Amino acid sequence: MSVITNNGFTVAEMINLLSALPKGAEYPYINNSTHTVVTIEEIISHYGPITIKRWDPTKGETKKVAEPLSISMAMMNRVANAITSGTPINIDRLLGASYNTRSALETLLCHTPPFYYCYPGRIELIHGKTKIKSGHKHVIYLPEEPHEMGLLCEKKLEHLEINEIPSKNVVYNALELPAHTPRLGKVDTNEDRIHSQMQMAIYEIGCSFSLKTYIAQNDSSIRYKGKMLTEHDNIVTSLSEIPTIGAFDGAANAGKLIDAIWLGNKSIPAVFEVEQSTGVTSGLTRMSNFKKTLPEYRGMRYIIVAPDEYRDKVTREINKPEFAHLHAYYFPYSAVSELLGLCQERKLKGITEAFIETFLDDVYTNR
Repeated sequence: MSVITNNGFTVAEMINLLSALPKGAEYPYINNSTHTVVTIEEIISHYGPITIKRWDPTKGETKKVAEPLSISMAMMNRVANAITSGTPINIDRLLGASYNTRSALETLLCHTPPFYYCYPGRIELIHGKTKIKSGHKHVIYLPEEPHEMGLLCEKKLEHLEINEIPSKNVVYNALELPAHTPRLGKVDTNEDRIHSQMQMAIYEIGCSFSLKTYIAQNDSSIRYKGKMLTEHDNIVTSLSEIPTIGAFDGAANAGKLIDAIWLGNKSIPAVFEVEQSTGVTSGLTRMSNFKKTLPEYRGMRYIIVAPDEYRDKVTREINKPEFAHLHAYYFPYSAVSELLGLCQERKLKGITEAFIETFLDDVYTNR
């Protein structure tokens, strides 16, 4: 499977570039104030993942005791999707708080011949006035101007600025929670509202993929865009009426409290649990019980939706032995907003639900 990006740059091409870097060699990070070095230990197949080690010699750390880390295909795919020749990209901004190896990937890319680091100016809106300020570190892909392999090279950019004035607004539409929420027993708390916003984002994204969405039974009294959630198109109110679920004993009951489920014509593309304030374990347990009632549907994904800062917690829980059979993904809030904004702005049509995988963080270590 070759993952092709919108501009023709593929993850396979990225892997080929990184494979040319000598394994075991020490590559310094771009930022001079950071003394960390990184090595490539292993590259699995043509599409990753990549196993690395990183350490800071100035702190007495050594490669021997450094923990092996993974650069996942999901992260490389998101970066590859952003690469356009001659256009600087800010990898930290692109990935948000997701992926704790993002700086390592950035470093390794810039040691390959077609990638440079650069500091374009940035345009900001300050007190109603547009200002050009000194820029943040970016990476730029210049395949027509390769530098020597294994070196870090800065590209000086003149008269090029990055617009940091927001141009894409992600709109979370009018949402009214019931006076009493069965989940927490509170009135319209911030946690409830954010939780429900994520459910509605999943619903809206599902609509772009021509999918129907089931929302948890205990959240069905939400009012959205001025009317009851159950009155909206593409909302499923009963799992027992869905042939891929209702035909199996106990499946509808096991799934009734799951936060959101995408439903295709004869498929279940994704099962979501949103973890805003509750523990990740409870959501994984619901999904695990649901999965045990169903046959192995091809392409069925189990996804934890949670704040970006929950990444380590989500990773630990997903990889616990009792949940390993889910092969679950992590969908950080920043990626939800990014995908929702894309759906709102571009009115995406004709894409498959597999497109969501480019926004998921593959934190399951044994995939």
